[in-house]
Amino acid sequence: MKLRIAAANRQQASIQMGEFAQDEYVAVSESTSTRANHSSKVSVLPLVFLIFYEVSGGPFGVEDTVQAAGPLLALLGFLFFPLIWSVPEALITAEMGTMFPENGGYVVWVSSALGPYWGFQQGWMKWLSGVIDNALYPVLFLDYLKSAVPALGGGLPRVAATWGLTIVLTYLNYRGMVIVGWVAVCLGIFSLLPFVVMGFLSIPDLEPSRWVVANLNDVNWNLYLNTLFWNLNYWDSISTLAGEVDNPKKTLPRALFYAVILVVLGYFFPLLIGTGAVPLNRDLWSDGYFSDVAMIIGGAWLRWWLQAAAAMSNMGMFVAEMSSDSFQLLGMAERGMLPEFFTKRSRHGTPLVGILFSASGVIILSWMSFQEIVAAENFLYCFGMILEFIAFILLRIRHPNASRPYKVAGGTVGAILLCIPPTILIGVVLFFSSLKVMFVSLIAMAIGLVLQPCLKYVEKKRWMKFSHSSDLPDFGNLEVNRSLVY
Repeated sequence: MKLRIAAANRQQASIQMGEFAQDEYVAVSESTSTRANHSSKVSVLPLVFLIFYEVSGGPFGVEDTVQAAGPLLALLGFLFFPLIWSVPEALITAEMGTMFPENGGYVVWVSSALGPYWGFQQGWMKWLSGVIDNALYPVLFLDYLKSAVPALGGGLPRVAATWGLTIVLTYLNYRGMVIVGWVAVCLGIFSLLPFVVMGFLSIPDLEPSRWVVANLNDVNWNLYLNTLFWNLNYWDSISTLAGEVDNPKKTLPRALFYAVILVVLGYFFPLLIGTGAVPLNRDLWSDGYFSDVAMIIGGAWLRWWLQAAAAMSNMGMFVAEMSSDSFQLLGMAERGMLPEFFTKRSRHGTPLVGILFSASGVIILSWMSFQEIVAAENFLYCFGMILEFIAFILLRIRHPNASRPYKVAGGTVGAILLCIPPTILIGVVLFFSSLKVMFVSLIAMAIGLVLQPCLKYVEKKRWMKFSHSSDLPDFGNLEVNRSLVY
């Protein structure tokens, strides 16, 4: 590897993150990591299923699209929505995640383009939306089981089950990323198998005419778009674990590619089966309805299997999301955005304080309903994605020579065009948000705007200790010449 370092910049001690030295060129080696070698790193297959669970976890929770818009729009949504949202987000994650292969992910991207203040806002909004998202999974878990165990439908048994589930799954995260990764693989296979069986059993009952049923005058666009958006976002969440990935510059893009295929197929074919084999009653299509579809097609044994799969899927989504949220807090602390105690790792290499904070947020928010949680997290997530798109384009414009092991084709113009469709979609989702969700979300965003200066004041007064990890690559001082030879 040939390196050229400008002598004029060698004496510069430091440059604030977000400012690239104009004449300094250096390549960061593959071995650069943001962490000590606490445990083995995550390989391709576990990473694919971690992404699968960050984004999807299977078709549990997609039923509301049929209730909101009917079979045709539900099926079309899961075919075309990924093209204008999931694929662009996955491509941006592949480029930026390999450019900044460290824990913290999108927080570091935004900090490098817009400065640490907006990097903190990105971290706050995405962490909060992630915790809100994680509060969904105990809700979905119990919604699938309540038909078999009615006591879990409400009251003290539901609260106790929610808390118990949160504690058990939090412990899995505590035990380490490699365990979480392989648990995700096993849970993913188990969760998808009943839909394969259900597909074969449904063949004699399939009626293609049921797939084209649509009534544009009877569409709940808010529910439809929010459900699609929720089921097809969070591709960027895996970037906060980049420091835990084996050779992330090659592994991350490959895993994202395979995960996109797995997610789209995991949604489309179960919907094809359920809407084609069972007479349509839109009012029945709400979260948990696939277990009733299984009962109609295969009987009680298939229903029990699918309910168990739904439970396992929600466990997988919970552990994957919590891993992302907790490592994000660790990455922010390593960058000096949060107090040093957030960098504390357990003996298994996991971010102990980050896990505890994320688990506490889940328990606090677990009282909300499914639709309220989806709408609130989508609102916050949208603003976080806008910051990511801005960072992606600005880094392309300002620093075209920076090292990008994976680079989206098309140059700067291609980067801008890639961001236009999802940005329009974000505007549509925000437009259909209810006033209640908008009000609560804006308050949450306002807290972040005030919290960052408060933390800086605490640091200035030395009431808490803040530090920067010496293991981190200083991307504020690094840029790679276009003519580097590897």
